[in-house]
Amino acid sequence: MRTLGGVLPLLLLGAVTLAAQQPTAAASREGCRFRLDSVGGLGRSVVVGFDTNYYASGFVRLICSDSSARISSDSVAVYGRGRNTVADFVGHVRYDDSITTQTAERGTYYRNGDRWEARGSVATKNLKDGSTIQGPSLDYYRSVRGVRDTIEMFAIGRPTIHSYPRDSTETTREPYVIVADRVRMKGNDQTWAGGMVTIDRSDFSARSDSLYLNSGPANEGRLIGTPIMRGLGKDSFELHGRRIDLTLDRQAIKAVRAVGQGHAISKDLDLVGDTIHLNLENKKLVQTLAWGDSIKPLALAADYQIRGDSVAFDTPDQRLRQVRAFRRAWAGGKVDSITKERDWLSGDTVIASFTTFDSAGTSRSTLSQLIGSGSAHSYYRLQDKKTTGIPSINYTRGDRITVRMKTTGQRGVDRVKIDGHVDGVHLKPAPPPADTTAGGRPARGKR
Repeated sequence: MRTLGGVLPLLLLGAVTLAAQQPTAAASREGCRFRLDSVGGLGRSVVVGFDTNYYASGFVRLICSDSSARISSDSVAVYGRGRNTVADFVGHVRYDDSITTQTAERGTYYRNGDRWEARGSVATKNLKDGSTIQGPSLDYYRSVRGVRDTIEMFAIGRPTIHSYPRDSTETTREPYVIVADRVRMKGNDQTWAGGMVTIDRSDFSARSDSLYLNSGPANEGRLIGTPIMRGLGKDSFELHGRRIDLTLDRQAIKAVRAVGQGHAISKDLDLVGDTIHLNLENKKLVQTLAWGDSIKPLALAADYQIRGDSVAFDTPDQRLRQVRAFRRAWAGGKVDSITKERDWLSGDTVIASFTTFDSAGTSRSTLSQLIGSGSAHSYYRLQDKKTTGIPSINYTRGDRITVRMKTTGQRGVDRVKIDGHVDGVHLKPAPPPADTTAGGRPARGKR
């Protein structure tokens, strides 16, 4: 059961962080009023038109009058007046403010709305955490008093985002690599991505048609459209659903829920249900819940099978301790190699307890006890060494049935306790017929 979570990593999608940190002081209500800071290099020139338009070349740098942003390029052309001013930058374009550094082949700044459009090999870097976004196109809406209280960014053409977790304690600071057809980021908290979204890191990957994250007061995220989440490495897992919801706490994942045709797969367990919910503490899986109507929860492991209207797996310290099934609950043991049957216990509620022991340097959870309550039924086989190897069969009903399993290197039922209204049947195999031959030949005597 460890591998359904192992360590489910932080999903700190740095698309948020690229637009997250607000400048120390937002631009004034008037926005950016450009002034020519410098013109240098060979072939430098400045031409001022009769309509106050001007053109400059040779490493040109313009700066906002309030010093909130700086833009440099090989050449620039500035058109219009007042709020209708438009500045075109061409060649080795670089944009800087207190939040990001951006480079591009060309760019346009629209003073009306304080919008910066970068085009051609656009590379953007967050100055605080180092997260980056690269792609062919980026629209950057600055924070301006009285106009826009938070930054917004739009990128198309399958931009690639390298996201560094902001509160990560990892020494390597390995980023999450996020790719999508289009991405929108707003303020500190919200990110939208659409079109073949992929998220990858050495220990984690996810795929979906679209992604939504809100790490602010909502603390939620969502993968929509045939989403898949995978944990990679030693404790691998795979989670499917029509939708996967994320519950966040300061950008760390606290819970994951696959909604609609939920399916969780690991090396130890195969679990299906309408809804599968994973709870995490300190990045480790501590509980798995499953429920549903159209798809009743069914858990299949090497040594047992459990089903019911709902089931719960408790895995503190990443070790399976208990499984609970409710309403029409059923739990079966390991399949017999000869009869292909399972010993089983059913009831309104079934609780399966597990014991962990170490074997050959690895930890393993083994079934130690089953308790069925509320119209409980049990079916199990008992091996009798005095017989020819054919087990006896026991079918029992009661208000409560407790089955203790052998856990000291042996398999099978150790003892059974039945409480309440009890009835049942116990069938023993017929004894073998008496040997009427001697050495396989008819005995001497009458013919």
